Amino acid sequence: MLSALVGVLFAASIYLMLRHSTVKILIGLSLLGHAANLFVFSAAGPHRRDPPVIPSGEEAVSHPVADPLPQALILTAIVITFAVVVFAVVLVHRTHQTTGVRDVDSLAKRE
Repeated sequence: MLSALVGVLFAASIYLMLRHSTVKILIGLSLLGHAANLFVFSAAGPHRRDPPVIPSGEEAVSHPVADPLPQALILTAIVITFAVVVFAVVLVHRTHQTTGVRDVDSLAKRE
């Protein structure tokens, strides 16, 4: 079910990014970031495990522990997605201020 949700999110984001409205493009870009995060989360496995901390006096952990790499990747992806979306919002806003156009096709015709 999680794989189907990831597929639907990717498909919806690509569909929105192919639209003519800049607002829909921004929503699609944000949705693409969420789909990528959910993909990494589902690839890591939704298992609840103990933190990867070795108790003092032991050399190794005898039970399965959580993998910290997917968590770090998702946190990094959240920050990068936020920065890209904010940059795109500012770019669209500045373009609208300069040209007065919100449609991508009308913007291409103005050139």
